[in-house]
Amino acid sequence: MPRPSRRSRTLRRIHVKTAKGSKLVYAKRKPSKAHCAVCGQELHGVASARPYMMSKLSKTEKRPDRPYAGQLCSKCMRLKIKSTITE
Repeated sequence: MPRPSRRSRTLRRIHVKTAKGSKLVYAKRKPSKAHCAVCGQELHGVASARPYMMSKLSKTEKRPDRPYAGQLCSKCMRLKIKSTITE
């Protein structure tokens, strides 16, 4: 039986093949993808990783290099910029 801290389903259970047979490995789950603040669509070009892995990525790998990057999708960003210009 696994130790009490590993019994939670917050950890993924991965079966790893070893020379002696298979072994059960516990790993933290990957976070969900980032979503647009306006339409809720999944953001492309935005990395989704655990915080310790995100710190290893460069700034351009974490998010696109454009206004409202990581917050709005490209379509909503375009509409926001157009609306601010016309006002």
